[in-house]
Parts: sequence; structure tokens; C-alpha cells
Amino acid sequence: MPSLSVAEFSIPTANSTAFSITAGADGNIWFTETGGNKIGRISLAGAITEFSAPGAPGGITAGPDGALWFTEIGGNKIGRMTTGGVITNEFAIPTPGAAVHEITTGSDGALWFAEAGTDKIGRITTSGVVTEFSTGLAAGSTPFDIVSGPDGALWFTEINGDKIGRIDPTSHAITQFNVAPHPSMITAGPDGALWFSESDVLKTDNANTIGRLTTTGSFTQFSPPTANSVPQGITVGPDGALGLPRPAAIISVASRPTAISPSSQSRPRTRLPSQS
Repeated sequence: MPSLSVAEFSIPTANSTAFSITAGADGNIWFTETGGNKIGRISLAGAITEFSAPGAPGGITAGPDGALWFTEIGGNKIGRMTTGGVITNEFAIPTPGAAVHEITTGSDGALWFAEAGTDKIGRITTSGVVTEFSTGLAAGSTPFDIVSGPDGALWFTEINGDKIGRIDPTSHAITQFNVAPHPSMITAGPDGALWFSESDVLKTDNANTIGRLTTTGSFTQFSPPTANSVPQGITVGPDGALGLPRPAAIISVASRPTAISPSSQSRPRTRLPSQS
């Protein structure tokens, strides 16, 4: 395994609960501060600037228009911020209590998001038109993370439904695949499959595994070396391996693994204790 160097940068606002992170079109890294009601920008040199953002910002992604799009977990809205830190729009989600967590850009040029509180998948155009889809999703399935897959569809985790869902961006048909308990974060791997963590910080029946699902539904699992490690965020690294944070360590998984060893719109995140 190559030698790794880790640098840490302190967020100016104490106890701000950094939640989601993404690369911006401006070459900087952008992150949400759910507890501080802010969105942060950090340069590759480590200079941090914070901008006020309402509604407990959660997920964040770079939109097709070059702006940052983010969810407001507490505000029940989708927000848009320029790379200058100016919020230009907030769009209300039609269903109250959506508890929108994560958001991603789809192959259709719209933004897609997971409604953990209402068991729906949402879509918003860059002009602010919101549509929600729920056909086929069971009550209490809790869609949590969402990513654009290698097949052009949107793939999402159902953290309490123990499934990975797929929604076609054109027909809006939802297909679901059974996996291990509590799939949490998901990313598109360099091997053309979907990779996800299988654990929930609020549960005790976690699989504590990393799952891999092909676009045709073939499911395999891989176990981290540390028992009860509760893997959470997952992302693709520059070496083509999948990296994920867990307590006191970072581990990685080769994209065609035979075992655990030392991945792009991937972004490691952690579930908040207040989320059911």
C-alpha cells in the first residue's frame, strides 16, 4: 500500500456538523454545515470561507449549470448557490416533511434527490420545477443517498428497506434489489458497478459490509477487517479504488477485489443522530 499523508483543516464555526462534500465547477471543494446553517468552500490550499445557508443544509452537488445545489433537511427546500457564495433560489418541495438528504446531477440535466422522510425520489430542473416519484417504494423504506449510475439511471439506497433502488430518468420506473441491512451511502465505481456501505449509526443489526451491485442486479459483499466498524461514506479515489471512512481509520477496496485491501461526484458523508 502506498504511503498516505493526511492533512486536517479546522472549520471556523464550532460544532457546525459538516455533512456532505463535493467538487465545485470553480476548482474548489464545497461542503455543507448542517448544524451551523452554512455552506463552506475550501481551496486546495486549505483556505476556508463560509456562507450562510438556511434550513440545515444537507446534501450538496455541482449542478449542470455550474452552481452548487443543496438540500435543506429542515427547510424542506432545494437551494441553489453560485460559486461566489450567493444563494439565488430556494425551491419548496411539494410534500411536507420530506427530510431531503442527498442530491445528485442526473444524466437528463436535472437534479435528483432522496426524500428520507416521505419515501420518495424527487427531481428538480435548473428552472425549479419539482416532481416527486414514489410508485413501488414501501412506507418506511427511507431513501437516503442517490447517485447517477453508469447506465444513466439514478441509483439510491433505502436505508431502512434493505434495498438498492433504480429509477429511470425517462420513464421514472423504479426497480429495487434486495441487499444486506441498512445500505447507507452509494457511489458509482470505476468498474461500472454500484458500491455502497451497509451500516446505520443508529442501528445495532448492521451488516458492517461493503456491497457491490451490478446494473443487472448481481449482488456481492466484502467485509472490512475491523468488526463492527460501521462503514459510512464511500468514494472513488485517484487510484481507482473505493475508499470509505470508519471510526479511527480509512480503508479501501479494489474495484475488482478478492478481499479488502488498501472513486466523479462521490462524497463521503455521515448520517446525523437526529435522523430516523
